[in-house]
Amino acid sequence: MNLRPAAVFGLLKGMVTMNRLLPFLLTVPMLAQANNPHAARLEEAGAVFQEIMGIKEKSIPQELLDKAECAIIVPGVKSGAFIVGAKYGRGFVTCRKPGGGWSAPGAVKMEGGSLGFQIGGSETDVVMLVMNERGAKRLFEKSKFTVGGEAMAAAGPVGRASSAETDATMRAEILSWSRSRGAFAGISVKGSTMREDEDAIKALYGKKLKNSEIVYGNSPAPASAAKLMGLLSKHSSRKGK
Repeated sequence: MNLRPAAVFGLLKGMVTMNRLLPFLLTVPMLAQANNPHAARLEEAGAVFQEIMGIKEKSIPQELLDKAECAIIVPGVKSGAFIVGAKYGRGFVTCRKPGGGWSAPGAVKMEGGSLGFQIGGSETDVVMLVMNERGAKRLFEKSKFTVGGEAMAAAGPVGRASSAETDATMRAEILSWSRSRGAFAGISVKGSTMREDEDAIKALYGKKLKNSEIVYGNSPAPASAAKLMGLLSKHSSRKGK
């Protein structure tokens, strides 16, 4: 193929332009992810779970994690100064998939004036396990779910398996823990409410979805969920259920 000098020049110019644009084109998705506070919070949820499970003697008991149908992680629940005792946080919920593994995460807002934090702190990470399928279904039945109302709740035990065998944990559909200032303990979240975080869902998935559609559907998980889902699978895959 014979190319005229002008054509060769044009081709080379185009290649130089593309080489200049390529780093920019590769950077755009990363910038979009970095500028998405919901993606950052989802990555933080993964970091919270990793740190909690990293302390073997003071983490969530393995039997309880293996029995759980869903996990809810709300990093950095804040105490509101404008209303005495008010709490507010935004987090994520993921549930077991029929063939094993965990679903893409839905997003929730958590609110309540009676969270009963036992270890103090202006910001507290909250972890909840939904222990059976009935509790999981109730979680998604209504737009607003009240912990301790629609499902029995209890503070979760910490540490070795033997500490998990109590009447409260055997009956409860939701078990909950909190971490503040490095301390990890069971916590009562009765009376707190959860609802779908529509803004976070749209930002993470690019469209309006219900949490039930995400958790029980085939929505691909956003990249920012990789750490959380990987850790849940590592610690409790329950394959072939």
